[in-house]
Amino acid sequence: MWRDWWDGYGGRIVGVGAALFLAIVFLVSGFWDMLFVGLILWVGYAAGQRKDTGGEPLVPWRRIAAWVEQRFGRYR
Repeated sequence: MWRDWWDGYGGRIVGVGAALFLAIVFLVSGFWDMLFVGLILWVGYAAGQRKDTGGEPLVPWRRIAAWVEQRFGRYR
């Protein structure tokens, strides 16, 4: 059962776990309110869901690198 959960939802579990860890650190330090903690949890879940479903990454690094190479490659 646990293996099935991990195979199907591994990215979401890791994303929420990392976000929850960061949220606890921010809550203990006393600077953030619960709205920001909810935002952190949502971002962690969304990033994990994108990993699970094979969606495009949040930051398209390859496309950005290709653009930078095309734009500034002639200055080498």
